[in-house]
Amino acid sequence: MEARTNSTGFITTKDGVRIFYKDWGAGQPIVFSHGWPLSADDWDAQMLFFGERGYRVIAHDRRGHGRSDQTWDGNDMDTYADDLRALVLALDLKDAIHVGHSTGGGEVARYLGRHGTDRASRAVLIGAIPPVMVRKESNPEGLPVEVFDGYRAAYLADRPQLYRDIPAGPFYGFNRPGAKVSQGLIDRWWLQAMLGGSKAQYDCIRVFSETDFTEDLKRIDIPVFLMHGEDDQVVPVADSALKAIRLLQKGTLKVYPGLPHGMASTHAEVINADLLAFIRGDDAAARPAEAALETA
Repeated sequence: MEARTNSTGFITTKDGVRIFYKDWGAGQPIVFSHGWPLSADDWDAQMLFFGERGYRVIAHDRRGHGRSDQTWDGNDMDTYADDLRALVLALDLKDAIHVGHSTGGGEVARYLGRHGTDRASRAVLIGAIPPVMVRKESNPEGLPVEVFDGYRAAYLADRPQLYRDIPAGPFYGFNRPGAKVSQGLIDRWWLQAMLGGSKAQYDCIRVFSETDFTEDLKRIDIPVFLMHGEDDQVVPVADSALKAIRLLQKGTLKVYPGLPHGMASTHAEVINADLLAFIRGDDAAARPAEAALETA
């Protein structure tokens, strides 16, 4: 029987940055990449669920976030992907399933596009930013840059208050009429966000809004499951998953009516069940893109 792993620790990247990770359980590894401006702790509901079902669950704090070093330089998607590769190699992970949410979904896409799939078997992108968020000539349906300028202005004016407003509003859909608001989720989001470095998190606004993952998606040759909330107010589904699915070689898509950007926390039981089915090879858990909006 494989020895169980119960550890937290750090790896050191080639540019000397310490990346924090937690590594629990035994079995096929599932590696989780978190969204901006959070940490590995955002995956607690998934790590407990899958760890109890015989998987080895691993999550790291992106450089400049959480307990990892607060970087001034290197806050870009190529470096995030290289850091993830360093973690995979340091832990000697094979046949890994990579799960990324939001900016973490971009990190997974860039990692697989840049480093290949030699150590990966499947991937899941939840509410993820690919192909590209910002509006430009090649992406006229994207969000105007003024949206992200607004984030930057609010960040510089009062970062702690911005980190209250995002989870209390669009991230979890708590701004919708009749929403069941969880103060605990809001507080958890704020605590994770405030733990990170100000410069790295500020730079990451540009990274998640302007990075283009089109070519990365085209290169990925393993099954990829796109999971996206139909009411995602942070990463609108029409400009992300519905485009990304057309670029993947082996992509499947499920759109969840009425669910928000942070659905892995607000509806963990739904997301975890579909994740488990996909990981076990039941690709019927994911619907074809053409039918997803109507039948998911």
